[in-house]
Amino acid sequence: MRVCRFEQNGEVKAGFYFDDYVVPVQAASEARGDAEVLDSSCLLRLLPHGENHQAASDLLNWVNSDGAAACESLQISCSEIQLKIPNPRPNKLFLLAGNYAKHIEEGGGTAREREETFPYVFMKPASTTLTDPGSAIKIPKVNPNTTDWELELGIVIGKGGKHISEADALSHVAGYTIFNDISDRGYHPNENRKERPKDGFFDWLHGKWHDSFCPCGPCIASPDTVTDPQALALELKHNGEVRQDSNTAEMVFPVAAVIEFISQSVTLEPGDMISTGTAAGVGNTTKTYLKAGDLMHASIDSIGTLITPVEDEA
Repeated sequence: MRVCRFEQNGEVKAGFYFDDYVVPVQAASEARGDAEVLDSSCLLRLLPHGENHQAASDLLNWVNSDGAAACESLQISCSEIQLKIPNPRPNKLFLLAGNYAKHIEEGGGTAREREETFPYVFMKPASTTLTDPGSAIKIPKVNPNTTDWELELGIVIGKGGKHISEADALSHVAGYTIFNDISDRGYHPNENRKERPKDGFFDWLHGKWHDSFCPCGPCIASPDTVTDPQALALELKHNGEVRQDSNTAEMVFPVAAVIEFISQSVTLEPGDMISTGTAAGVGNTTKTYLKAGDLMHASIDSIGTLITPVEDEA
């Protein structure tokens, strides 16, 4: 199952996602003649651990089989709607740094085996960084010259908990999505500053926090669609040219290990999201940075393609 949020004529709805088109969940429920129309006001309700997950699965099966003819007229082209962030208000938005060995090495670092290290985890302010599919990221006025892309697999938590074991971690997942962890590689606040030992770390962190710097979508794919999160091809195109071409099998810390690590110190809640780090091929390696007019296509197998244009901040 792949589900999305979309806006049409000023109204936000939930839909079953089919790459080029969506089928509104409520309209499909009505077309089937359900006595009680399926509540789709929040995508988490439709996904594993949600109260309407089984009903949504049954409805999707009907849409794809007996109801196919009836639902053909309900199909809405993605070009006619505005796809929205599939999970717009997570309580927590975690991201990983340095979770692919080749990305560490392309940045001049030395990759370590997972037994020798631990995941680097940071956070972004969800309310101001999450950006709708198809909506532009904004090149920040404070430093317009070093904005970069980072395609990443995203996890959406369906069942919360603390001290979750790696063996049990995937049972807590509601689904998977795509993130583009946009990064400002060269932001150095206060050019006249007196250097302190940790300035470099905070420069890096501040470069993650600019408004619009976390496009997300186009949908959430349930675990029965993404059966193995460690076997997904990833590809990012910048203006039509492939820049990142990798696979989630190359993660240092796989999805389950990431959930275990974070939950040892933080209680995970339904709707929390985790972005699992990026592969080699970021723009910084070749000093190719984003500029107004650029276009990114970030794709992950079994989920879809997140399209993001680029504009200057007003």
